[in-house]
Amino acid sequence: MATDACKAGKVKIKDTNVKPSFLVTAGEEIEVKKNGFNLTFKVLQIIEKRVSATLAAPCFEDLTPLEEINKYKEWFVGKAGAEFRQRGEGRPTKKERREIDDFKDMYLEDDDDEV
Repeated sequence: MATDACKAGKVKIKDTNVKPSFLVTAGEEIEVKKNGFNLTFKVLQIIEKRVSATLAAPCFEDLTPLEEINKYKEWFVGKAGAEFRQRGEGRPTKKERREIDDFKDMYLEDDDDEV
């Protein structure tokens, strides 16, 4: 995904589009365009190997402006994916369907209170 984003010109460092092989150094700010949102990150530390997201988190700082973060949150509100059942489980029973409906109603009531 990162390689495709770089090739598409969606990743910039110092207002310059970068290639996937670009060597990033500590202290640089990276601008990323993703799904119409402009995200900005600052590299704090370089990691030699691939690591999990939890180990990588302290190595960068999110500098994305608050307006952009709010725009991102507003866009995704209410955009949850469709329900999913494991293969072979069949249709929900009447009891399961009522539980699903009750859960949805409770979730929508909580969202209405916040607005």
